[in-house]
Amino acid sequence: MNLGKLYLIPTTLGENEPLEVMPLSVKKVVEEVDVFIVENEKSARRFIKKITPKKSQAILQMKLLDKYVDVVEVQRYLDVCFQGVSVGLLSEAGVPAIADPGAEVVKLAHERGVKVVPLVGPSSILMAMMSSGMNGQNFAFNGYLPIDKGDRKRELKNLEKISKERGQSQIFIETPYRNEKMFADLKTILTPATRLCIAADITLSTEFIKTLAVEDWKNQIPDLHKRPAIFIIHK
Repeated sequence: MNLGKLYLIPTTLGENEPLEVMPLSVKKVVEEVDVFIVENEKSARRFIKKITPKKSQAILQMKLLDKYVDVVEVQRYLDVCFQGVSVGLLSEAGVPAIADPGAEVVKLAHERGVKVVPLVGPSSILMAMMSSGMNGQNFAFNGYLPIDKGDRKRELKNLEKISKERGQSQIFIETPYRNEKMFADLKTILTPATRLCIAADITLSTEFIKTLAVEDWKNQIPDLHKRPAIFIIHK
């Protein structure tokens, strides 16, 4: 019997139509797959209904991958692949396994010999980097920075130093309701000549992407409150 596959299925970054930002091949895979590994069942079902409105919700099997899930249970999530059944891994937003807990499932697939099939879709991290005008040949994603003000200052100074020494653009994110505090810290902690890109609401009608030197951001007040945003710096 042929093994089932693990499809890495992208989702939208907001409430736009799925086929505006991803190819038809994603729709075709969602139509064929009935077993999904998801962070949130409600939002996953909403996405599936949006991209394949005729697909029966009753036949869907949802396996949760959140902070409460039993690690031992996750180890069994790909068992159906050995019965010839393919599985779809869905992120809450964007592509699976990038700044996303799905990486553990992908690791498991490789360990168990299950073929991994990544599908094309929007990645806010890559799209921000693409549009930043910074070094697309050498960059690093750093996830969330420390919340403590002292620790954050030290980390930003460290990233700025790394960027200067290696010519490497440094990418990071923040919880949307803390974006404005992050922006204020960036303006006071970074050196004036360091370039800062802010990319918010990528792919949405409210998309905002702008790169300026920190000194040129001083009098700018972009509305970042509760908007998913990516920050990139380059010294």
